[in-house]
Amino acid sequence: MTDTPAPTPDKIRCDACPVMCYIAEGRAGACDRYANHGGALVRLDPLTVLQSGAPAVALMADWDGDLIQGGRPFVTAVGAGTTYPDYKPAPFIVSQQVEGVDMVTVVTEGIFSYCGVKVKIDTDRHIGAERALVRVNGEPIGHVMTGEYGSAMLSLGGVLHLTGGTKAEGRVTCDALLRLCNREAVEVTVDAGATVVIQAGQAPIINGVTERLMRVGCGSATIGMFAQQWRGLVDEVVVVDDHITGVLSEHQAGKLLDIPPTGIRMKGRRSTPGRYFQVAHPGRGWGGTDVEDPLTILKPFEAKHAWPGLRLLMISTTGEQWAYYELDDSLTPRPADASAALAASAALIGENCEPSLCSVVFMAGAGGSLRAGVTTNPVRLTQSVKAALTRVTCGGAPVHIWPGGGITVMVDVLDMPVNAFGYVPTPALVAPIEFTLRLSDYAALGGHVDHIRPVAEVLTEDIRLLPGPDAALDARHFAWGRQLFGGR
Repeated sequence: MTDTPAPTPDKIRCDACPVMCYIAEGRAGACDRYANHGGALVRLDPLTVLQSGAPAVALMADWDGDLIQGGRPFVTAVGAGTTYPDYKPAPFIVSQQVEGVDMVTVVTEGIFSYCGVKVKIDTDRHIGAERALVRVNGEPIGHVMTGEYGSAMLSLGGVLHLTGGTKAEGRVTCDALLRLCNREAVEVTVDAGATVVIQAGQAPIINGVTERLMRVGCGSATIGMFAQQWRGLVDEVVVVDDHITGVLSEHQAGKLLDIPPTGIRMKGRRSTPGRYFQVAHPGRGWGGTDVEDPLTILKPFEAKHAWPGLRLLMISTTGEQWAYYELDDSLTPRPADASAALAASAALIGENCEPSLCSVVFMAGAGGSLRAGVTTNPVRLTQSVKAALTRVTCGGAPVHIWPGGGITVMVDVLDMPVNAFGYVPTPALVAPIEFTLRLSDYAALGGHVDHIRPVAEVLTEDIRLLPGPDAALDARHFAWGRQLFGGR
């Protein structure tokens, strides 16, 4: 192994991550976050402070749950810098009084190799089989998880994709995660499935078609919700759904409304009265099935109960597809003209559907040496978090802490300031994380009390001041430094 070459006079070495770039004057490092300005290492993105609308960071015994806390500034870790190589305290350890209580917020940007995102895609369309690989530019970056109530779930990233595969896989995975967390659009393909454009807070685009509505419920639930609306308008209703197709006359709701038997016979597997599984294959047709003609899921009607002129409505779980039929003398469904009242009942289903959106939740393990930037005894930080003495936030946004060992956090990227995430080409994501607790508790867990600074000292003209984590922000405000340092 050869030694790393020494820096030349016109270069300085950055120690903000394991890459340890040598950066020439007027150039930025590999992460585009640090640059050489007159021989000094400077951070390009400004420190971000939330002024009002910030999540709570006070953990006082008499705290009333108010998340605003007036106009008190909250120093986030966005633009703060890291603790790498981790023997040193966090870049900002800030003190301020909150209603007479001395509080401390420890601010750092974590370098997360152990991280990923969970993506919720509101759609009934079949995007791919469970466990199918999800790819970007041909590289695997994750997989399809379970189908949830009206949504498909993806697990993207994780240490095995970032570091356990090829260099190309790690690089592509890191880039995709960064863009998703910074609310940008990313196109993914699912093996033997669909192509999906994902963007936090935006409707998914599946095979080039923008989704509009999230289903109101499964087929059975739809029957229960709207059975009263259909009474007297039709004799039978089938709500087509890939998971649970509902049949009005057999459903308990229909029984209680005195809907008589119609002799309808369904394909698929009968579960309980009025509820059928596997009436068709998954797909991008009616109700998330591969059905284009809804009559294909019906068997011939039973003559014992059916009658000519029987009125049949078939409808999807979003109301976007529906058709009205009447039985002829041979008990065969024939298309017929629907009444205005029946059309209005179909529109009512669509009215009750929420807009289809993509949700991106960042998930990471805040363990390892990151905790050493907070305390000289890292396990005490974990214990303090689990005991609710320390509140964890990401860019000022509240997080969910997983039970069990370690500090595993999840946070909705839409709750965070825009462009809150960075990267280092190890590869890993860089994400803001803050720990807030009483000053007395901070001292007790072995905190770096000698490095505490009053909040007024941090509020300089160089900071980025936001009115809150949900505020819209012109991206130019965040990229000011990169305009000065265009290359590496």
